[in-house]
Amino acid sequence: MLAVQNLRVEYGARVLFKDLTFSVMDKERIAFAGHNGAGKSTLMKCIAGIIHFSGGKITKPKHCEVGYLPQEGIHIQGISLWDEVESAFAEAKGLQDTIDRLAEKLHDLDPRSAPYSDLLHEIGDLELRLEDANPGQIKPQIESVLTGLGFKRSDFTRDCSEFSGGWQMRIALSKLLLQKPAVLLLDEPTNHLDIDSQKWMESYLVNYPGAILIISHDLALLNMLTTRTIAFHHGRAEEYAGNYSFYIKESALRKEILVKQYKAQQREIKQTQDFIDRFRSKATKAKQVQSRVKQLEKLELITLEEDDAVMSFNFPAPPASGHSVALLDKACKAYGNINIFQNFDFEITKGERIAIVGPNGAGKSTFCRLITGQEAPDSGTHTFGHHAAVSFFSQNHADELDPDITVLECAEKAASRETAPLARNLLGCFLFRGDDVFKRVGVLSGGERSRVALVCMLLRPANFLILDEPTNHLDIQSQEVLQNALNNYPGSYLIVSHNRSFLDPIVTKTLEFRQGHPPRMFAGNITYYLEKCEEEKNAARASRTISQEKPSTPTGVNRKEQRKIEAEKRKKRNDVLKPLQTELAQLEKSIAELEAAQSALTSHMSDPATTSDSDKMQQASAAYQALSEKLEHTFSHWGEVSDSIETLEAELD
Repeated sequence: MLAVQNLRVEYGARVLFKDLTFSVMDKERIAFAGHNGAGKSTLMKCIAGIIHFSGGKITKPKHCEVGYLPQEGIHIQGISLWDEVESAFAEAKGLQDTIDRLAEKLHDLDPRSAPYSDLLHEIGDLELRLEDANPGQIKPQIESVLTGLGFKRSDFTRDCSEFSGGWQMRIALSKLLLQKPAVLLLDEPTNHLDIDSQKWMESYLVNYPGAILIISHDLALLNMLTTRTIAFHHGRAEEYAGNYSFYIKESALRKEILVKQYKAQQREIKQTQDFIDRFRSKATKAKQVQSRVKQLEKLELITLEEDDAVMSFNFPAPPASGHSVALLDKACKAYGNINIFQNFDFEITKGERIAIVGPNGAGKSTFCRLITGQEAPDSGTHTFGHHAAVSFFSQNHADELDPDITVLECAEKAASRETAPLARNLLGCFLFRGDDVFKRVGVLSGGERSRVALVCMLLRPANFLILDEPTNHLDIQSQEVLQNALNNYPGSYLIVSHNRSFLDPIVTKTLEFRQGHPPRMFAGNITYYLEKCEEEKNAARASRTISQEKPSTPTGVNRKEQRKIEAEKRKKRNDVLKPLQTELAQLEKSIAELEAAQSALTSHMSDPATTSDSDKMQQASAAYQALSEKLEHTFSHWGEVSDSIETLEAELD
């Protein structure tokens, strides 16, 4: 499907990678691994045709489409969400427009003329191509992908410019998934997704019909999805026949074998050199000495590359705090008509480690501002505990950095007297090494500025940390540094993140925010939280089944009242729900019949007896167009009825 041969990319004297050769087969899932700056995104841009490479070549068949999702830099405006995403089907819509235009021309031609027959054959060929695009399912596909990635139906008509950067990336991802290119290139696709959207996308990618090349720092996603790994290290790229965990184990094994081979070779070289030195002056051994000299000259030396320095960081000792660190009492917060939460009670105590999860817009960032005292509740109270010292990292802190000072100056300015000596080491932990620390903040990318802001926050002694998506721009090694530091941290912290691999070992509770529901606390990590959510869904489904079969009596309700409640439920089910369920079944039957008719009509249009008869071809084309329109309308109506049934069942429960 796609072949990379002896690829080389260099910038001046620096070689990112050379002699890179691999092929991508149909439906393969390949991960690019390595630290930030090793060349992963560069390779992806080379394959996408965005940047030029220094040597080698990339070949692919003409029909092989490549789709690319970058890490950042998406800005869409002047078009509605629906129209932007629908443009993924531009080819199908173009075919339909051409068919409609040619059909209009038929009216001006004599049905018995050769031009009429030729035009009819052209329309037939176009309709056969259109059948492959399955136009009747375009609208349902768009609705499925948009809702799966977290958009509401009310968002469909909004202008794309109204969405923030993270949602802009979701728009681009939606369009790319609907285009279904043969090779899908994804650079950190989960950075801006909440857990629900991540789970949906994982399921979608598992069933994706093409090949996938992915860069991600989400270990759970890589281990679940990928079957090959290409690792970049010191200007080389090595291939591993497994997922990320396999790559870690296999690379350690390869290094161990290489070290043994290196030591064996060094022993051999020493023995040979000792022989040469010992018998160099003896004429009787001259031939043997020369043989060993040539042997050494021809020897291909094994070299051991220096491992990247394993950096570590420990938080400065925090000031002692009281048992209660921060408290919200009957807190209420709303923006206009949107209630974030009502009468919310929350307390974080000394040493607690809590993950905060939930869809975007559910109130996570608002809660962080309230608990840190940056914003006051509309009613209720917020209080800090005795000697609470707060340090807060949010994504917008990166925009508040002074652009005219260097990275090192920025870190030293944020540090206390005790933590100033740690600044250089901590910058190294978060990918600012060597001369990188002397770059001015103003020239950094958005991800680099975010890492500087994180370093500045970590240098401030505190006993209460709030971290809002701290891993978005960190490579796996830097994530491990932060993870280890948090594991050894004696204070309290709240972390807003959807990175399961990062959170699971370091949190003991999970606080969920969900629109329209009060916040809920779960006594476990993210894996525990997801298991409980799945149990609740299964229990709800079972409860719906039981309630339909056998009425139950709520606590505190007498038999007469219960009979009245059950009668009202039965009436609503009979008057509203049952007709909807009947309609849904009929729609599903109609869709099956329409698809069967469409398939039969396609075969009919391919029959030589039809293609040679202009009247038959015209009738078949008109019938095919009518079927396509009816199928699209039926699919759309099916989606609306399904949503209505789901909403009504939830109300009845």
